[in-house]
Amino acid sequence: MKILLVGNYRTDRQESMQRFAALLEAGLVASGVGIEVRMIRPEPVFGRLKPAAYGVGKWLGYLDKFLLFPWRLRKAARWADVVHVCDHSNAFYTADVGSTPVLVTCHDLLAVRGGLGEDTDCPASYAGRILQRWILAGLRKATWIACDSTYTQDDLRRLTDEDRVSRSSVVLLGLNQPFRKLTEEESRQRLLEVEGLDLEVPYLLCVGRNLRRKNRDGMLRLMARLKGRWHGRLVIAGEPLDEGLEKLKDELGVGEQVVKIIKPSHEVLEALYNRAYALLFLSRFEGFGWPVVEAQTCGCPVICSDRTSVPEVAGDAALVVDIDEVESVAAAVLKLEDGAQRADLIKRGLQNAPRFLAQRMMDDYLQLYQKLCDKSGR
Repeated sequence: MKILLVGNYRTDRQESMQRFAALLEAGLVASGVGIEVRMIRPEPVFGRLKPAAYGVGKWLGYLDKFLLFPWRLRKAARWADVVHVCDHSNAFYTADVGSTPVLVTCHDLLAVRGGLGEDTDCPASYAGRILQRWILAGLRKATWIACDSTYTQDDLRRLTDEDRVSRSSVVLLGLNQPFRKLTEEESRQRLLEVEGLDLEVPYLLCVGRNLRRKNRDGMLRLMARLKGRWHGRLVIAGEPLDEGLEKLKDELGVGEQVVKIIKPSHEVLEALYNRAYALLFLSRFEGFGWPVVEAQTCGCPVICSDRTSVPEVAGDAALVVDIDEVESVAAAVLKLEDGAQRADLIKRGLQNAPRFLAQRMMDDYLQLYQKLCDKSGR
């Protein structure tokens, strides 16, 4: 069985999508006899003139992706039994694979919905609206679509047609980086040199970016609400706060309660999960929710939003809250001061985490590849 993986344009720096494609490639190589795998992706040719995912560089990248790459893909697809487009944002390539069965992994449809005018905190420009409609048309052409969550599959049903559901399934993502529960001493040693972090003070952990849908502003407001009731910190790991969030932090008077760790290494992030009082994952919109799984794998309690795919990923192993009710989020934080409840949540999180093992995901994809080969007579 010959599988052609279609990866992302590297200059776009879509790190999670690059890791997902690499995980699939490694899993297929390790799967043993009878599987051949190749990876193909748009390469920077015009994009080398100004490598960037914005401005002139973005438009030069479009030439690489839409002018140069399709002819390479058409040729490569003739070799394959199945073409797997690893990121639905490249679904327009389904028109360039000829008669070869094509599987698309759909991580979420938030940008597509934004392009159609829905409120998903993903606004689109005029060109962006055209691109998102093109992506949706590509999804309709796919032989099969694997969705990361039931929430995303429901969006797919609504935005395409009922028949599409009969040609789609949910394949839960597998962890694309190793996370584990560390010993107390190991986690402590990894964090001793982290600037501004007092290991004797409990902290809530926020992992991610400044996108509006990630709701970092809500976490800052939570810290203001907790003043005088919980004497911990908020550790923000990932992108630095933007100007608007810095201003809000100062207006709320929570500057001394916030510790910023800019783009931590994997080793530091793993240790942060292990020592956190809890992970705060209060997103307004998600297609999956990686940090929830990462935290649970490390034995970290999770407080998460009740929206989109997040409760589905968290299972019964998180405190699920209405993010519009700051007091209910604060109550969840205080609830974890109860040692028995905290221990129970950690236990359930560790039991939930194996649903997201990489090998389980690979087994599901191998079954899909075989199914598509059998149906096409290959």
